[in-house]
Amino acid sequence: MSIENNSEQFDSTNLLVFLLKWKKPLIIVSLSAAVLSAIVSLIIPEKFESTYVFFPAYSGSISKGVMTEDAGAKNDIVQFGEEEQAEQMLQILNSEWIRNKVVNKYGLYDHYELYEDVAYRNTKLVKMWEDNVSFKRTEFQSIEIRVLDTDPKMAANIANDVAMLLDSAKNKMIHERASQAFLVIEKEYLAMEKRMAEIDDTLKWLGAKGIANAEKQAEMLSQEYYKALGRGDKLASAKLKDKLDTLGKYGPFQEKLIDQREFDMERLFLLKAKYEELKVDKSQNVTHKFTVNKAWPSEKKAYPIRWLIVVVSTVSSFILGVLVIIGIENYRRVVKQEV
Repeated sequence: MSIENNSEQFDSTNLLVFLLKWKKPLIIVSLSAAVLSAIVSLIIPEKFESTYVFFPAYSGSISKGVMTEDAGAKNDIVQFGEEEQAEQMLQILNSEWIRNKVVNKYGLYDHYELYEDVAYRNTKLVKMWEDNVSFKRTEFQSIEIRVLDTDPKMAANIANDVAMLLDSAKNKMIHERASQAFLVIEKEYLAMEKRMAEIDDTLKWLGAKGIANAEKQAEMLSQEYYKALGRGDKLASAKLKDKLDTLGKYGPFQEKLIDQREFDMERLFLLKAKYEELKVDKSQNVTHKFTVNKAWPSEKKAYPIRWLIVVVSTVSSFILGVLVIIGIENYRRVVKQEV
């Protein structure tokens, strides 16, 4: 559309003429918006922001990190986590368990003035929590816990407590899972220990019968037996024959027990190692993060930014006023043309 057509539509040849023509209404609207927004910004409660920054730790087993003989695996406990660990941390931070712990400790229902007679009390609490407490991952793979509150000390305390509860929440989940696995391994481990004790008792019983190493003993007794026969020593040969009979009866059983014991001993060592690892995992509490900055009470408010509210409101009102006036002029022109 040409400038001439615009001139026919708006009674003005340029924007400056248009603004000068309607300067009074526009000034009144802008000043009114500025005063109103200034009053509103003064009514809005001041909030202070506290931030806790940390890097997630590598989420390996604490027992494997400190008890394993693998030199490379021992570094797991001091490794910084990657994107996967950061996402896990964010999910835990948004858990209901952490929110409820903080709500109960600081009495946030009363602090947010959500008393028992308030409708949709729980829903409003969750909304206010999400407005005041936020978590985000930074470009450096660290995680920020940001808390806004009218009390700067409370904002800092909540941020620090949320970080502490993050460790508690993850340890709780690890303990629950490790405890279940521990019961299974403990049952197998104790059963294997009992089995080994029975084998050892049986081998001791066989030892009391003079059976220590069936294969070597059989060879030696056979030699002595034939020598006794060669000498014609019936008493010695009879005794040796009894020993050979006993060895023939229990020798294979002893060899089978020795082989079984060797096999079970290897399994017992593996079960014991896993038993000790899970025993640590189900009971030990460790931190799962590397703290960069703890939260501290802010000395300067973070919200509201009053001058920004006034500027945005004034500019928005001015633009809206211009659009309304243009609409009114166009409407009048259409009506006039129809008449």
